[in-house]
Formats: sequence, C-alpha cells, structure tokens
Amino acid sequence: MNEPVVRSAQGSVRGVAEENAVVFRGIPYAATPVGAARFAPPQPHAAWEGVRDATAFGPTAPQGERNLGDLDMSPYFGPGWIPGAGYLTVNVWTPDPGAGDLPVMVFVHGGGFVAGSARSPIYDGTAFARDGVVLVTLNYRLGIPGFLDLPGAPANRGLLDVVQALRWVRENIARFGGNPDRVTVFGQSAGATIVGALLATPEAHGLFARAIVQSGSGLGAFSPEQAARVTRAAAEVLGVEPRAEAFADIPDERLVAAASRLGGIDLRTATARDPLVGLSPFSLVLDEQPARADRADVDLLIGTTTEEGNLYLAPSGAYARSTADDVTAAAERSHPDPAALVEAYRKARPEASDGELRSAILGDALFGAGTWALTEAHAERHPATYAYAFAWRSGALDGQLGATHTVDLPFVFDVTGLPAVRGPKAILGPELPPPDLARRVHAAWVEFAKTGSPGWDRYDTTRRATMVIDTEWRQVDDPRAGERRMWR
Repeated sequence: MNEPVVRSAQGSVRGVAEENAVVFRGIPYAATPVGAARFAPPQPHAAWEGVRDATAFGPTAPQGERNLGDLDMSPYFGPGWIPGAGYLTVNVWTPDPGAGDLPVMVFVHGGGFVAGSARSPIYDGTAFARDGVVLVTLNYRLGIPGFLDLPGAPANRGLLDVVQALRWVRENIARFGGNPDRVTVFGQSAGATIVGALLATPEAHGLFARAIVQSGSGLGAFSPEQAARVTRAAAEVLGVEPRAEAFADIPDERLVAAASRLGGIDLRTATARDPLVGLSPFSLVLDEQPARADRADVDLLIGTTTEEGNLYLAPSGAYARSTADDVTAAAERSHPDPAALVEAYRKARPEASDGELRSAILGDALFGAGTWALTEAHAERHPATYAYAFAWRSGALDGQLGATHTVDLPFVFDVTGLPAVRGPKAILGPELPPPDLARRVHAAWVEFAKTGSPGWDRYDTTRRATMVIDTEWRQVDDPRAGERRMWR
C-alpha cells in the first residue's frame, strides 16, 4: 500500500503510506482563485479524469515575510509564499482510508490573516492519525484577496474558503475513513478567530459537531467602518478606486506589497477599539462580534496561553525595556478606563515588572477578553463548554518568551521533538519540555474530538472551571477573576 488511491467526489487521488498514517497532500477543495476570482466566493473544484498525484504539498497563498524579531518563527509561519495558482487545498492524514466512523479534526492555521499555511512543519498530522483521528489541514486566502472589505465583493472571503473546505470534508471525508458527522474544527490565533466566527456563520452550521478555539477572539472582528478605513488606504497605495473590479487585474505581487504598507492605521472609532491593537490591518469584518452572534449547537473547547503578549514584546527587546508609561499606553489603546485597568492588573500582580504588566494587558486585549466573552456566551447556551489556560513556560530568549502565543501548538500536534522548535531562539527554548506534557495535551484534544469532553469539568458562568495546563495540571475555578471582570 505504498501508493494508496482514494476516489473523491471530484476524482481519484494518489497518496503515500507513511509511518502511522496514510497521507494525501495538496487536494484542491475549491477552484483556483485567479484574476477577478480572487475577490469572488469560492467555487467547487471541477472534476478531473485519471488519478491526481497527492503526495506533495502544493503552493501557498500569496503573502509577505513575517519577522517578529529575535525569534525563529519559521516553524509556525511555514515556508512563506510558494507561488502557484491552485493553493486552495487540503491535506489529509488518516489511519486507514478503508476504515469507517473515525473522528475527524480540521485545522485552520494562524498568521494574523496575512501569513501562514498548512505547510508549516508544526501542523504534521501523523500523531492524530496514530491515535485514530483523520486530520485535515487547509489553506485559505490571506491579506487583500482574503479579508479586504471591497464593494462589489463578498466580505470575509478567507472565512468563506474555510466553509468551502468544510463542505469538501462533508462530501468526501468518509472516503478517507472519517465520519462526516464527527467533525471537530479547530484553529489557533487568526485561525481560532475564524473558528469562533464559524459558530456565528449559518452557512457553516451542520458542517461540524465540535470546535476548539486556541488563542483566538470572539471580539476580534472589525466593524464595517473600521474595515472601510483599511480599504481606502489600500486603494490609495495601489492608486485605484476602492472597488472589487478595480483590484481584479492587479498582480498578486503588488497586492502583497501593498498589504505590507498598511500598518499603523488608526482603527479606533467612537464605538469600537481596534481589536488587533495595530498588529494587523486585516481581520474578519462583521456587523456583530462572534461572541454576541454565536448560535451554533456544538461542543466547545476554548482557551489561551497565560502570557500571550510576550510574543509581541520579547523578541524585539520591548519586554525588557518596558516602562510604566508603556503599561499605561497599552491600557489606553485597548480599554475605555485605562487607569482602572492598570490598577486592577497591578493589584492582581503586585510583584510584576512593567514588562509583565504590559504583556498581560496586550495579551488580554488581543485574546483574553475575546476568549472570555465567547466562553461565557457559549456556556450560557451550550453546557458542553470547556476552558483551559496553557501555562508551561518556554525558556527561549533567556526565559522572557514564557507561556506565549503559539507555544502550545507543538504540544497539541505532539511534535515537540522537531529540531526546528528547539533552541535558545526557537519557540520551545533550549531545554527539553516535560516528557509527558505533549502526550497529555495531544490526548486531551483527541479525547474531546472523540467524546466531546477533554477530561475535566465543564465551564459554567458560576464556577468557571478552567484547566491550567503546566508540568502539573490543576483545575481552578475562575483563575483570573479580577482581571477578567475588567473586560466585561
């Protein structure tokens, strides 16, 4: 079985049998988005004759380079832009295409809505297949083609791509051994914010039974007013009218270059703060935040790392250089009562440095507040809601990286042995993680996909039970109550 062949609804694909998994890479789930089609809803891919090779990853979405300073993030962002039109693809790891009724997990990558791909080495699905799960990863449109709000084009085209990929899963995954009624969609960072939005997207309802939101935000969408500012700025950079037809003939290279020049736009309005605090000019564009529009009847596992903001400060040296004025500035950018916010954080962390306080406020502005809001809203309607906080600290950058944004991913995918994630300037730092931590984290995610429970108490709006994941695991009720209440 070195070259297994599966007949999908669109045509046959040839994969490869690897240790613990049969893998199919680069299967198209939608038609190629070129020219004006880059700004149109995704369309199903046409059928093909013969057997299509699916043994190697395909191209990736157009994107610029991402550099976060003195930290090697290449295992997270992947190889960057690999040119090629047919990048709307899925990759499938399965224990056995001939099996039946296996649980399915569909992963949506992060990257600030402007970078990343399913080619990242962290997103290898072998461990999921080893443990009886069919794992699917996918690419979606990024940057201007994916998320710029253009008159004459549907909004949130990257989100529509994910919905189309879930339709492909619904139609085809039984042919790879999976059960289409046992699908868990999960994502991290921008991918998690997309998963949160799927809970509020009627077109996605019925395409998945469970969801996992890792370091996302149920309050992370731009308002139409905010998005219009980005659209005007992009049109000015490109010298065209802010309409879809004016963008249709612009080459991808120019769109990527223009996107890189959109930083620094002030998106604060009379009624809304910038949910990404200036870190990305792209997000979902919605009239109502997902945390307030969630209507999905699905099981939910949701959480953050405990030092999310360190990733945006430590690699550049800003963490160590932080002052009290920086703490105040972070609060002013993200909260209607900055003085009260700073007071609450100082009270909760009396021994904290200015760098720690600045990072904590930044991390909660980006991820914590929106995670609390989505958790609370979902738990009020759906009892199978589970919360976690990933607290294991990486020793990278002389210990300043800590339990930062993205550090949980190698544990979820059980790939902490990858050389690329180890070292003084790598995500996991120079020391070996606890030997069983990846096994336990990965097992909890798999158990949730199989049964709807990761193995700890449900979250409700009275106890707020949360599993703190570290070298030792401990369940805590409402672990950051004072800080959480400041973001209500």
